[in-house]
Amino acid sequence: MFYRPTWAEVDLDSIAYNIKQMQQELSPGINMFAVVKANGYGHGAVEVARTALNAGANALAVALLEEAVELRQAGIDVTILVMGWVQPEDTEVAANYDITLTFFQKVWIQALPTQLFSKKLKLHMKWDTGMGRIGIRSKEELQSVITAVKSAKNIDLTGLYTHFATADQAELTYFNEQQNRFNDLLAEFNKIWDSSVVIHIGNSAASIRFPSEMHQYIRFGIAMYGLYPSSDIRAMNKINLKPAFSLFSRLIHVKKIDENEAISYGGTYVTEESEWIGTIPIGYADGWTRKLQGMDVLIEGKRMPVVGRICMDQTMIRLDREYPLGTKVTLIGKSGNDKIEMDEIANFIDTINYEIPCMISSRVPRVYIK
Repeated sequence: MFYRPTWAEVDLDSIAYNIKQMQQELSPGINMFAVVKANGYGHGAVEVARTALNAGANALAVALLEEAVELRQAGIDVTILVMGWVQPEDTEVAANYDITLTFFQKVWIQALPTQLFSKKLKLHMKWDTGMGRIGIRSKEELQSVITAVKSAKNIDLTGLYTHFATADQAELTYFNEQQNRFNDLLAEFNKIWDSSVVIHIGNSAASIRFPSEMHQYIRFGIAMYGLYPSSDIRAMNKINLKPAFSLFSRLIHVKKIDENEAISYGGTYVTEESEWIGTIPIGYADGWTRKLQGMDVLIEGKRMPVVGRICMDQTMIRLDREYPLGTKVTLIGKSGNDKIEMDEIANFIDTINYEIPCMISSRVPRVYIK
């Protein structure tokens, strides 16, 4: 139940559609991690995870151990990879829940609890081939870490991976450099490790561009939600995606304001003539940031601008006429023959589309459409 007339709709059929579109491009035998970190990029981790698995994804990836535990407690029993760093003292939680962790440090292996886990701790090794965040960078570092792994008890190295920094850009020079660094590390790894592991190097952008070169798994993240990793990827027209997220509210007040009247805090907007002003119950506490002052919303397929500063809980819109209370307002999504995409909002506030659904807070209920 929710009582305020502001809500987001998540079309789970679009999630499934996007997965199937990607699967059609992959070579046989390449599987898929569905990336549901950050509460499924703001869409809802558990609901998206179940939909993704039903649509053919094989495993899940998150950023935090807490996110993985949430999925396990929801009854999801496939492989779950935590891509972020987890404290050594918390690894028993991962072992108990059969959650796979990312590691890349010799000291981390040495700091693991000395008592045996109830189950073997599964690990994926992260290589930093040019992203510059976390991961092993050199052959010497790799050799040192492998030596520590071989001497550790009750752990199981099941995979390794890297992440591309510029796969979403048209220019491939740095991408190819990262590929070469990965291949050099892989050649060294194969000399000193004789067990089979799964390899995954492809984020959404790399997977869309090079679907036959992604080893055993891809990590399908932003594109699963119907958003292109960049304008360059979108322009390549290699895959058709359907956005899954829409955001709506309703008019709760409509008034006619005289000329030279100020709207909202600071009086940053002043009417130039007699104007109809509508108020909707959404604000920056919901993630509808104040930077969106001047951005359009849609009413009955027509664009209306946000006027005045966005408040914590309310936003004002300049209307073209009087509308009844309860009239639906589309902030993200389709209305009539027009639509407002996350890319448009991202461009307006000088960010990327990834950030838009993530910034819509938990105060906005998600309604799942299937």
